[in-house]
Amino acid sequence: MTTILQSAREGTMVFPVQQVAGREKIPAQQLLHAIANGSAVIMRRGDVNIGIGRGLRTKVNANIGTSSNRVSIEDEIKKARVAEQYGADTITDLSMGGDILAIREALFRNTTVPITTVPVYETAAKYGIDTMTDTDILNTIRRQAASGVSAMVLHCIDPVILGHLKRGNRISGVVSKGGSITCAYMHVNECENPFFAMFDDILDIFLDFDIVLSLGNTARGGSILDGRDRALSEELRRNCELGRYANSRGVQVIIEGAGGHVRYDRIAPLVRRYKKACPFPLFVAGPLPTDIALGYDHIAGCAGASAASAAGADYLCYITPAEHLGLPGPEQVKEGV
Repeated sequence: MTTILQSAREGTMVFPVQQVAGREKIPAQQLLHAIANGSAVIMRRGDVNIGIGRGLRTKVNANIGTSSNRVSIEDEIKKARVAEQYGADTITDLSMGGDILAIREALFRNTTVPITTVPVYETAAKYGIDTMTDTDILNTIRRQAASGVSAMVLHCIDPVILGHLKRGNRISGVVSKGGSITCAYMHVNECENPFFAMFDDILDIFLDFDIVLSLGNTARGGSILDGRDRALSEELRRNCELGRYANSRGVQVIIEGAGGHVRYDRIAPLVRRYKKACPFPLFVAGPLPTDIALGYDHIAGCAGASAASAAGADYLCYITPAEHLGLPGPEQVKEGV
């Protein structure tokens, strides 16, 4: 199939572009140009199309999902419905416990917004970090793509970034769960990042299903004293490089960065740094401008998100009151959104 990005480069006006432009009240030709140059993307799910990027309303994502010791399909359905009801533009399923396939099928039946996944989560949950293989990861990506997922997150950490993290003076180390799983897999198998070796194969799958590639933020800070280091700079350079390559192949790209814990006065400069480095939409988690809002991180996250979006962030990942404490329930998802 021809992807939205490929159509935009050919100058072909397709329904998703017209729908998003109408909803955002901008000229369709303007949006077509932004998609063609990579500064905007459209996440598709059936007839629902969500535009993210330059010139568009800032979008909000809600993370939900089970853990290995807390599994309830009913709760996940409630959380997904609440997230959509209160305005989440997208939902990310981070399930690692129970029948993950059944959980995701239930989410599809009970929502209409685009759904994102982090495929290394499901692979690790199903096979174990120390026994899963590159083939297992690729097969998970293929299954998730066929199920109707709109976007996937890949954590493209490499030995250079890891070296900077090991030699640095961070308080919290790696706080990204997907990044941690990927790092552990590389360590156990004494190998390169599996996403690098399979990158073209993964992009082929993304092209077949017009899936948006979200390049993960492994080097984000877990403390407001962390994150201003060479690891973050190298990850930004690497993600921009991979993003340009994927974009040249016809795959839409989002860059994750400037998230985690960032001191308030550093949020805007960090966002501008990312936006200057590459044209792709910027997805931020939080950011949290303080380390001491336990139980009130959703409020602290609003302050950080306001500063980030004012500086140019395109896409926000919500924070709930359960951040740093455990999985959120439906009421906490509502508060977070």
